[in-house]
Amino acid sequence: MSSGKLPDRVREVVRRKHYSIRTEEAYVRWGKRFILFHHKRHPDEMGAAEMEAFLTYPAVEECVLASTQNQAFSALLFLYHEVLKQLPGPIQAARSRRDKRISSVLTREEVRRVLRNMTGVHQRIAKLLYSSGLRLLEALRLRVKEIDFERRAIIVRNMKGNEDRVTMLSESLVELLRAHLQWVKCLHEQDPARGNGGRLSARCAGTQVSQRHL
Repeated sequence: MSSGKLPDRVREVVRRKHYSIRTEEAYVRWGKRFILFHHKRHPDEMGAAEMEAFLTYPAVEECVLASTQNQAFSALLFLYHEVLKQLPGPIQAARSRRDKRISSVLTREEVRRVLRNMTGVHQRIAKLLYSSGLRLLEALRLRVKEIDFERRAIIVRNMKGNEDRVTMLSESLVELLRAHLQWVKCLHEQDPARGNGGRLSARCAGTQVSQRHL
């Protein structure tokens, strides 16, 4: 198997296991960095020693966060266990120190100021993220049928592990979202006359919007 085909094999296995697109991108990226770190040697030719060297370097030389090193470690384990079907053996890499600093959190007034300085679709997405606790990709992929206005709920489909969950729909967003959907519907009805078929013209900050999506 050539190294050029390896990213495609990683993507195939990731999608078969229903991991998120962000996980897919991260695993492919770490796989490429691992190969480049060892001068483009194929992972079939390497094992635990090379994995240790690769994982130790960012911890010692780059002082990366523990979460970053853990992601790289998970990506390499996935590469060997799930894609190459190999067991590289125990890995004793130097570990990054955990960040013990307290995260900065915006106050309610700071959040209001941020939202007031946003407009259009970007503002609606930001309000949805803040009020409903959605991840960015969850909000961008949200479909009309997943919004339950009557129960004030949002159904989030196809999460990591191919699971669904329900989160709240803020009362303050109900009329805003209904108005947005009406606006999208009007644009969709005008599109055939413009020769755009079933696609909407990119009026929303240069972003195409599907009839079924926010």
